[in-house]
Amino acid sequence: MASALDLWVREFNEASKLADDISARMGESSSLPPSGPETQRHLSMIRRKITILKTRLDNLDSLTSSLPSRQPIKEKELHRRQDMVANLRSKANQMASKLNMSNYANREDLLGGSKKSADDVNRLAGLDNHGLVSLQRQTIKEQDQGLEKLEETVLSTKHIALTINEELDLHTRLIDDMDQHVESTDSRLQRVQKRLAILNKQMKGGCTCMSLLLSVIGIVILIVVILELIKYL
Repeated sequence: MASALDLWVREFNEASKLADDISARMGESSSLPPSGPETQRHLSMIRRKITILKTRLDNLDSLTSSLPSRQPIKEKELHRRQDMVANLRSKANQMASKLNMSNYANREDLLGGSKKSADDVNRLAGLDNHGLVSLQRQTIKEQDQGLEKLEETVLSTKHIALTINEELDLHTRLIDDMDQHVESTDSRLQRVQKRLAILNKQMKGGCTCMSLLLSVIGIVILIVVILELIKYL
């Protein structure tokens, strides 16, 4: 059966490896685009690993505090181990700060909420490494499912935006065509008015009845043109 000191060393080595892995993955972030699904998944994975690291550090704190009661240990050695855990926690806090995780998940967050009953806390505290890993995998699986749903929502929103853009383009083309037809009709109307004005000058001094008839004809033509314009619009 492993002693309390051996268990502490094993837990600390696991936490150190996890911290190194997080640091390496954060270095890989520089090669990814500033935004996008792949970047979001990568950052989400790093955040989950930082949360797992926080849980391991909490376990290490508990183990360190219980060492004197479980196995003889010199005070200097106990302080050394406490400093090792503190340094590793400082490194975790720095990495979390770079990802704006000022209040990153604690042990209770792994159970699904920030406020849990004492039974839940005791259950988590009593988990061995295998149980803790299983719980962490379940949490990661649930978070991955949430990310997949978020990605589906983003894609759906993108398709809706593209459809709206196509509708706007269609309406813009229809408005442009209508403007062209209005300008063409207005131009024809102006030409008719000019012809009527010329005809009126030519008919001055002639028969009053003929002038009146021509005026009536011109007015009728003008009314017909206006009616056609109104009917088209």
